[in-house]
Amino acid sequence: MDLQKLLKIVAIVIGVISIFFLGSILSSGDEAIKAGESSGTVNIFMYVSYAVLALTVLIVLLFTVLNLVSNTSGFKNTLIGIVAFVVLSLICYFGFANGVESPLKDGNMLSEKGSKLIGAGLYLFYFLALIAGVIMLGFGIKKMVK
Repeated sequence: MDLQKLLKIVAIVIGVISIFFLGSILSSGDEAIKAGESSGTVNIFMYVSYAVLALTVLIVLLFTVLNLVSNTSGFKNTLIGIVAFVVLSLICYFGFANGVESPLKDGNMLSEKGSKLIGAGLYLFYFLALIAGVIMLGFGIKKMVK
């Protein structure tokens, strides 16, 4: 049996188990969960889901690193992309974002650093969207010319 068939079987088994757990949680009802009667059950399922999420992330990272190590040109391109993203992030944080301490709706205060991080994230999103748009437009024009 090859790896793909094995992974399909494991995915199906996990899906069936998940459906069983979901049915178990839903059968206890909203009132029981709110009252804390089945909080032990819900907590167990939450920890299981955290473990499955952590395992999935670790497996994805492992196979990504293994693939990058085996393919040197892909590794070089990935490093270039990561460095470009970090440089653009730093430019957005130090060059464009400004932080102002602001009151929140719940009465708390947003710190100057938090405000600056939010602003940098917004500028980074705008720049990445602009870059993606320019690239798509460039390829569209190139395709039309051919």
